[in-house]
Amino acid sequence: MQIYGFPISPFVRKVMVACAEKGLAAEVIPVNPGQPPEDFLAASPYRKIPALADSDFTLADSTAIVTYLEALHPAPALLPADPRARAMAVWFEEVADTILTTEGGPMLFNRFVAPKFLGIEGDEAKAVEAEEKLATRLGYLDQQAATGEWLGDSFTIGDIAVASVFRSLAYAGWELDAAAYPSLAAWYGRVCARPGWQAAAAQEAAVMGG
Repeated sequence: MQIYGFPISPFVRKVMVACAEKGLAAEVIPVNPGQPPEDFLAASPYRKIPALADSDFTLADSTAIVTYLEALHPAPALLPADPRARAMAVWFEEVADTILTTEGGPMLFNRFVAPKFLGIEGDEAKAVEAEEKLATRLGYLDQQAATGEWLGDSFTIGDIAVASVFRSLAYAGWELDAAAYPSLAAWYGRVCARPGWQAAAAQEAAVMGG
């Protein structure tokens, strides 16, 4: 099984952690969507990362890939069977993908991607604006993290998705304010301590060269 994309993307990391949690071996193949190899285009015609190749089956988009992995290897479950628990797992994944990533993304781009990969100076004003917007979204998550060990009744794709955004933003020098969001910080520590997360983190470090 191959995963195409750079782990600095929270979407790529989400799939990497899902594979690790399920004990699935997956090779990460770094790819630049701007200069895509043919095997990547075969898996992702719209140049979305991550893309997956599982033998002769290919697929793009992290949510679609995790849905496939869950159906193929249902244990341990990252999408709970209980209707309400499953809905909440999908909800937190959506919060991560469309709210946290969208609002925090300019911080990652301007402080890390632009100078490191594009060789251009980032716009710090846009990075600061993104950081301020992101801060307004964390209170709700801190409240949810205070209700139990995970964001829902069990560890799900929602936990992986939210934590993956936080890890990506660390490349931009961002850190979760533990004093302001103590429950969320404690939750993030528990996610990072999981063997599956640590296995994916080691794989990420190898791909990123450090």
